[in-house]
Amino acid sequence: MPVPTHIFDPPFNIIRCSHAVLDVVDLNASGKFYENAVGLHVEDRDERTVYLRGSEEHQHHSLVLRKAATAACNRLGFKVGNESDLDKAAAFFSENGITYAFAEQAFQGRTLQFTDPQGFQIELYASMDRRPHLLRRYDLYKGCHPQRLDHFNVFAAEVQDTVDFYARLGFRLTEYAEEDGPDGRIAAAWMHRKGNVHDFAITNGRGPRLHHFAYWVPTAMNILHLCDVMASSGFVKNIERGPGRHGISNAFFLYIRDPDGHRLELYTSDYFTGDHDHEPMRWSLNDPRRQTLWGASAPRSWFEQGSPFTGQAVREPRFVANVTIAD
Repeated sequence: MPVPTHIFDPPFNIIRCSHAVLDVVDLNASGKFYENAVGLHVEDRDERTVYLRGSEEHQHHSLVLRKAATAACNRLGFKVGNESDLDKAAAFFSENGITYAFAEQAFQGRTLQFTDPQGFQIELYASMDRRPHLLRRYDLYKGCHPQRLDHFNVFAAEVQDTVDFYARLGFRLTEYAEEDGPDGRIAAAWMHRKGNVHDFAITNGRGPRLHHFAYWVPTAMNILHLCDVMASSGFVKNIERGPGRHGISNAFFLYIRDPDGHRLELYTSDYFTGDHDHEPMRWSLNDPRRQTLWGASAPRSWFEQGSPFTGQAVREPRFVANVTIAD
């Protein structure tokens, strides 16, 4: 299957991934987990919603927890360049038969919500309430000192179609995993807008589902410290995978599960990809170093479990990748 052509004049300008909106069953338990164990800062809360952000972020929130009857991913948010990009996005969606609507969202300016052709629920905005960053407020640091939201990773039933769609929106491919042979299919792709390895990763599997969202931390020691924090605060069983290092993205990582099962990655050590002629790196699907350069192999749950999108039916993948589960 083809590697997409990079588009440098997309129909509208997405700047970066911005925020995740998660439905949670026990709002109090989830809020405490992200604030006290992980170390995100609570910016606002009421009886139905908690808004959190990382220490480096000026924006009001990068994680929204909503009380709901069932745990799910409600939306993934991206920031666009300016207000006119929202109108350009609406025109693009109208021309391509994609359902969208403008919605009022607390602490955000005009917000455009749409469901992409593969069922991923996305919202775009240009402005959000600003807050002073807390980078030098070391007295407020908890958990692993998460600095900023880094990326989303999703399970897609149609990987190539999803990659092609986001390539049309200006996302550029940095790394991909592909079956060997002349007819090899892309099984996973890492795409970016902000100049690092990814804002949006797309993985073959039952979808649409959120595999994980990730926060960037300053050093590997912050990740190791989080393991100690979780072990001593009753969350050792919530550590799903790691610490370890991926070949893909060069990331030093840890994957944990929140009280509702949503998966969070703590992430550091990736690299710059902002040059316009940066060429994507191919990984053979049969090379286990792509997933685990070193560290314990991923558990079965890491390959099979994810958060469905609110109201979206989950479909079986279009193809079964020719790779063993231990990879």
